[in-house]
Amino acid sequence: MPRIAYFGPQGTFTEQAARRLAPGHELTPAETISAALAAVRKGEADAACVPVENSVEGAVAATLDGLAEEDPLVAVAEELLPVHFTVLVREENAPVRTVASHPHALAQVRHWIERNLPGAQTVAASSTAAAAVAVQRGEYDAAVTAPVAVEHYPLPVLATGVADVPDARTRFLLVQPPGPLPAPTGADRTSIVAAAENRTGALAELLTELAFRGINLTRLDARPIKGNFGLYRFFIDFEGHLTEPRIGDAVAALRRRCNNVRFLGSHPRADGVAPTIAPSAANEDFTGAADWVAAVRRGETA
Repeated sequence: MPRIAYFGPQGTFTEQAARRLAPGHELTPAETISAALAAVRKGEADAACVPVENSVEGAVAATLDGLAEEDPLVAVAEELLPVHFTVLVREENAPVRTVASHPHALAQVRHWIERNLPGAQTVAASSTAAAAVAVQRGEYDAAVTAPVAVEHYPLPVLATGVADVPDARTRFLLVQPPGPLPAPTGADRTSIVAAAENRTGALAELLTELAFRGINLTRLDARPIKGNFGLYRFFIDFEGHLTEPRIGDAVAALRRRCNNVRFLGSHPRADGVAPTIAPSAANEDFTGAADWVAAVRRGETA
């Protein structure tokens, strides 16, 4: 049975995402995102499930850095989870003076805590599930957790469906070593990371390659390159699949322009949204133009 490492411990949103992305597979929690990715690189797991971005708190830096460094891993699927929290407490009807959770989780329930637990001190934990473990040990009074945590930690439930932003969502990736790409579906996402030159207009030139081909950008993040102060990597997501002529043409152009490009995957979008294609930027337009050039080279037309 394939083994899937995920950002644990048990009871995190990542476990919920892994269940959806790899139903019936053996799931193994890892203490950190880096550890989950390392398990795949070492051959201890066949794939890893990790969070990549949240609609409230933005990109997950540990995932971006982990994919940009060391041996390549590529995303083959993604999952979008609504982010509604469950608050677990050490004792029913006892005062709550401390509330622990992952920093992203605390940021998404800050107003709820102010309204319902006035005066409670918030404490950062390595994950939502780690906060539940700490509550079990008596270190804190309450933990903000994923709903699945109640299956693993027998703690009283203070509240469910907690969220300052009702439609908040987190996107998760299933990543594995490079191999055959998932088949295109017509509603796909391609991701790359590029290290551009540190000069005026370098980023604009990268984005122009996408714009010229009518390709819609879905995410852009910058992360510093460790050991090179002032130099950055750009993480770029855009609509389409690498097997499409227009996408392949754009990625090839980015590779020509950049010092370093790493392909991070082409896979179906979890939301099923089809690409927005500009006039004259359909795949048929690219193949038709390439066929015309080939015919001219053969002397068959002009």
